[in-house]
Amino acid sequence: MLAEDPDVAEQGITVVRRERGLMLYGEVESPHRREEILRRVAERFPDVPVTSDIGVIRAQAPSEVEELP
Repeated sequence: MLAEDPDVAEQGITVVRRERGLMLYGEVESPHRREEILRRVAERFPDVPVTSDIGVIRAQAPSEVEELP
């Protein structure tokens, strides 16, 4: 569902069915994207508790040059 939705197109999220609900794992590029994913999953499965372990990674360019020895 998350990968095929053109507004989300997120392939980096793993959804695991647990005894008491769904657990989402992975990383996304912004807090807004994480909230949108959680909203869509909750809409699709309204009677299933959803727990999130989705982290936010830095999506902008580095602010300094990395120098290698």
